[in-house]
Amino acid sequence: MTTSVSGPDVRPDLSRSPRSSAVAEEVGRAAVRVVGLGTHLGATLDWATRMGRIVPLPGHGRTWERWSALATAAAHDVGAARVLEPHLDALAILAEARASGELEDDALAPLGADEESAWGVYAAEGAEPLRARRDADDRWTLTGTKTWCSLARDLSHALVTAWVDATTRRLFAVSLRDPSVTAHPGPWVARGLRGIVSAPVDFVETPAIAVGGDEWYLHRPGFAWGGIGVAAVWWGGVLPVLDAVRSAAAREKADQIAFMLLGDADTAVWAARTVLGDAAQRIDHEDAGDPRLLAERVRAVVASSVEHVLTIADQALGPAPLTTDEAYARRTADLRLYVRQHHAHRDLVRIGRRVVGG
Repeated sequence: MTTSVSGPDVRPDLSRSPRSSAVAEEVGRAAVRVVGLGTHLGATLDWATRMGRIVPLPGHGRTWERWSALATAAAHDVGAARVLEPHLDALAILAEARASGELEDDALAPLGADEESAWGVYAAEGAEPLRARRDADDRWTLTGTKTWCSLARDLSHALVTAWVDATTRRLFAVSLRDPSVTAHPGPWVARGLRGIVSAPVDFVETPAIAVGGDEWYLHRPGFAWGGIGVAAVWWGGVLPVLDAVRSAAAREKADQIAFMLLGDADTAVWAARTVLGDAAQRIDHEDAGDPRLLAERVRAVVASSVEHVLTIADQALGPAPLTTDEAYARRTADLRLYVRQHHAHRDLVRIGRRVVGG
């Protein structure tokens, strides 16, 4: 049996969310109009930059609107949401920096950044650190290689962490179109998120604008909120998979096993939705406690739920949709790779240490 989740009729059942979101509905309507959403990179980037103008920042009573918009994008196409999420995260970081006085309103003008810019966020650390140097005129440059830079050959700008000395990191804005920047085409042999290449980028005395002070990027509350936004994408991405399991259980000849698998999958999705809704309310009411612990708990629950539903779907649907339904096969491959941003047992160890530390 083939259970399709493809085509422009995909309507993620976000009635299962804590509350509806007009922004999410607009994101969904815009997604339907994009030809090649998630597969045509140019069209998807244009859509993402447009959505960046309407999706609200986290906090101030609108966190769930933001996360439901990300989930809606992922329900339409996981790859498209993978493009949208870091762009929205970068805009939130810049807004947070401006609001806290860490960045002047016109500070990015020398980089040619404007509302048409398409942003990435590169904070992974490789074997060799990316170095930042400040000259006598208080101008910063970056030199070295940054790993895991998604879409660096296609984006216009990025926020990049770099080391100012042996123990201190700062965040910098750069133009990826500066001639001093070389984005590698690979290696990228992934079967999931095949068009979202994440490869190294070389910087050679690249002009940069500091965003925040020493360690500001990692210690601000918004760092945790961005991590939960990724979990919202995972949740939205698995909703059509749950719908496929539901369709299988609704067949006339469905047996008790089909109902059991659906119940198991539905419960897992409910758990993911519930922790996301609870976290959004805590953020909006400034009752999040330890932001890092909240984010790690939410990500752990959502990642576990998504992985569990993917396994259930394999059992409930068999090999047919994985071998004959392009959209379904691509969705599950994309999700399996994307959810690996959660580091499984290592992240659980970090939660345990935080809990013991009080």
